[in-house]
Amino acid sequence: MARIGDTARTSLKSILEAVLMAAGEPLPLKVLETVFTDEERPSSTEISKALEQLGEDYAERGLELKEVANGFRIQVREDTNPWVARLWEDRPQRYSRALLETLALIAYRQPITRGDIEEVRGVSVRTNIIRTLQEREWIRVVGHRDVPGKPALFGTTKAFLDYFNLSSLDDLPSLAEIKDMESIEPELELEATDSS
Repeated sequence: MARIGDTARTSLKSILEAVLMAAGEPLPLKVLETVFTDEERPSSTEISKALEQLGEDYAERGLELKEVANGFRIQVREDTNPWVARLWEDRPQRYSRALLETLALIAYRQPITRGDIEEVRGVSVRTNIIRTLQEREWIRVVGHRDVPGKPALFGTTKAFLDYFNLSSLDDLPSLAEIKDMESIEPELELEATDSS
């Protein structure tokens, strides 16, 4: 049986890197601990330190070690994504403004009912928008408001946080930052039109 440190190839960092690459999904520290037998299991502190060193190793590379809501994952660095995306012919799915507004309201005001969303947006929320968000596992029913009809209260999920590269809801941009982006939006639209 191979032991950690028997060779340079089986260092704790190498094992964690291989496990994270093979997993294809974020792994929490507790799951990372389970890949070791009782005799070889390093402490949580040692695993955390090895993850920190692994993150430093990736500092100048096209990949990065990222901690998101569901744990750690190795992913393509955001600044290299335009080139990597060209490997796939399919374009990323486009979402309607109504879907994105609905998702933003749920993220920022959760728990929130469909009626609350409609009140803020000033239009009704189509059933397919809620269904799409639930199918993507970005939102879920977190309870029901104690009023007649018991409307569902929606909240975001860990899958939402993972998809948007967030470790918690605290990482969402502030509403002030978003308002600043609105002033940039016309410029972005002009650039997109010019490049068409």
